Amino acid sequence: MAEPSAVPGEPDDVGFSQATEPFRRELLAHCYRMLGSIHDAEDLVQETYLRAWRAPVEPAGADVLWLEPAPDALVMPGSADPAAIVAARAGLRLALVASWQHLPPKQRAVLVLRDVLAFPATEVAVMLDTTTVSVKSALQRARARLEELALADGEIAEPTAPQARALLDRYIAAFENADADALEQLLVDDATLEATPLRTWFTGRTTCIPFLRDHLLGSPGTWRMLPTSANGQPAAAAYVRDQDGIYRPYGICVLTVTDAGIRRITSFGDPGLVSVFGF
Repeated sequence: MAEPSAVPGEPDDVGFSQATEPFRRELLAHCYRMLGSIHDAEDLVQETYLRAWRAPVEPAGADVLWLEPAPDALVMPGSADPAAIVAARAGLRLALVASWQHLPPKQRAVLVLRDVLAFPATEVAVMLDTTTVSVKSALQRARARLEELALADGEIAEPTAPQARALLDRYIAAFENADADALEQLLVDDATLEATPLRTWFTGRTTCIPFLRDHLLGSPGTWRMLPTSANGQPAAAAYVRDQDGIYRPYGICVLTVTDAGIRRITSFGDPGLVSVFGF
């Protein structure tokens, strides 16, 4: 961000950067939870820093048409503390963030501030310029809505990191080899497949596999994938071969994995995300 030149009575560029940079990762994660778009979250962080330079103000939120994945390197804590990493992963899991996009802005803000950042209801009331009673009521409605959506984080039984990576490697190999049978072995019975910006989605292994085989897999070599991670979940940067035999960026595929196998495949068909993830 190009910051304004220092003037009398204002902090200098170096002092401002040193004072605020330690909060950038946490602020980006917070904005991403609220918006569901890594691009919009980065823009909002930049806007917030610019506003903070001029005068402290509360950043505003906005809705996005499609949820986007976020690279772990940008939003996960730099600390090696396992508890901090687990807590961050739980708060940024795509299924949970996706469910938050169904909430009205106030309920979403209250949910993040209370259940993710653990601020007391009284402090949240001050932040949102409302009453403690209103905060408690909004939180109750938000929690009830999440239960209706059946996307609560607690429903996922996580495998160990090596198990999750093994599932990702097998998924990548199956896709690159156009091996529908191998993919079928990886999916749980009630697996879900969804791909933005398409409006269709599929549920159940017997439904997902025919769609993948007939419409997406192509032939061996159609796809190339590189392992990564998004929102604390295994993911792959996907490239598809064009008519000239050149691999072009396709997007990011994020897996929700359990001890039993892959529960959800969420494909984000946005080539720009590939560079966001460092490829």
